[in-house]
Amino acid sequence: MIYGEIDLDDELIRENMMGPNAVRILEEMTRDMDLRKGMRVLDLGCGRGLTSIYLARKFGVTVYATDLWISATENFNRFKELGLDHLIIPIHAEAHELPYAEGFFDFIISVDSFHYFGHEEGYLDKHLAPLLKKGGQIHVGVPGLRKEFDEGVPEEMRPFYQLDYNFHTCEWWKAHWEASDLVKDIRCREIECHEQAWEDWLSCDNEHAIQDRPMMEAEGGKYYNTVSLHAIRK
Repeated sequence: MIYGEIDLDDELIRENMMGPNAVRILEEMTRDMDLRKGMRVLDLGCGRGLTSIYLARKFGVTVYATDLWISATENFNRFKELGLDHLIIPIHAEAHELPYAEGFFDFIISVDSFHYFGHEEGYLDKHLAPLLKKGGQIHVGVPGLRKEFDEGVPEEMRPFYQLDYNFHTCEWWKAHWEASDLVKDIRCREIECHEQAWEDWLSCDNEHAIQDRPMMEAEGGKYYNTVSLHAIRK
């Protein structure tokens, strides 16, 4: 499959997706990024490293592929098989205990994971923004909502939706980041490839994808979107 002129094996994508197709989402997000060879990029919550593989192949950047759920050894072996171990450094770490120096990264990117921890008050300033160089950029893509469930979860979604999903609207996330003292020029929008990214995921044989099918059938395009956030380090 071709993503932004980069050909990634369909089997590789299908076997290693852990949610809505993060490579498709990232391809859209990176259209506005000035990524250049030699830059250091934190790929936070990289899962099995598909987004890291895309970044390394497309831009030649050095990627620190960081995840809690997938071991560094498993990801290293995958990167090595693809001949990318010279560009992608696998790290096993929790999002509140990132083992990096302040001002180390040119870019921080997180696709389909930031909502698990980034919704916490103060997370951005305490744990993430300090790792960026001044003028460095952070780009996040997360599952979101078209409208907040202020009046409660819709009846048809109650069997599926859990509050700890931490899905929110563009407006919610923008206001959340505007409380930061360390970032500026905050932008938020809905990702255009939302439906296709979900279709890619639901077509997989992954047991979690199969479990998500009834939820997305009930959702019917009425409630969910994918949110893209961007900010610059002051």
